[in-house]
Amino acid sequence: MRKIVFIIGVVALFVGCKGAAVGGGQGASDLERQTVKYLALGDSYTQGENVCESCSFPMQLMERIAKEEKVKVKTEVVAQTGWTSADLISGLRLKQLGSDYDLVTLLIGVNNQYQNKDIASYELDLSSLLLRAVQYAGGDKNKVILISIPDYAYTPEGQSSPDPSSISSAINQYNEVARKLAAANGITFVNITDISRQGLANTDLVAEDQLHPSATAYSSFVSEILFEIKKKQLF
Repeated sequence: MRKIVFIIGVVALFVGCKGAAVGGGQGASDLERQTVKYLALGDSYTQGENVCESCSFPMQLMERIAKEEKVKVKTEVVAQTGWTSADLISGLRLKQLGSDYDLVTLLIGVNNQYQNKDIASYELDLSSLLLRAVQYAGGDKNKVILISIPDYAYTPEGQSSPDPSSISSAINQYNEVARKLAAANGITFVNITDISRQGLANTDLVAEDQLHPSATAYSSFVSEILFEIKKKQLF
């Protein structure tokens, strides 16, 4: 009787192990592709005003990370056209975001400049936003990227301004504040402003509204951002 029970037990163990092996193989296959959580914060430049949904820089960045780093990417965008730095802070208060993002990008400030907001207030807001960004990244500054403000003076709409050069001068001031804050907080700063300043010479860089960056411009932005991501070896 004991012998029969022993044989049955061995057969059951063999079948069970075989089934576990098949199931385990499927699980291992799923785990081979890491899932990266990406949070993009900003305004119309992040939302992708006047370009297709998949043409914004966060969506293009998501696709390139997935392809080049062999990972899955889950992207969340908190951005609206017209938002100032203060508007973004208010918008984030309405969100329940976690602290487990693998990458956080922040691009904000053009509407502060456009609305002639006090640059000192922008500096305070940006400091707060960078702190939030680091918190969303689980306290890891290495996972946060601050992106410079594009210069809309180099668009047909910007050229219709009474003094386009004053726009560029103000954008320079805002970007200098951002660059210094990033450096002081140990956060990577990516300059894409120079790309936007090719907009008059290369009209392919400007969207149909003659004001915002095109999908082509965003693709160039992504190349600069991805270069920094690869340097960091985040994924």
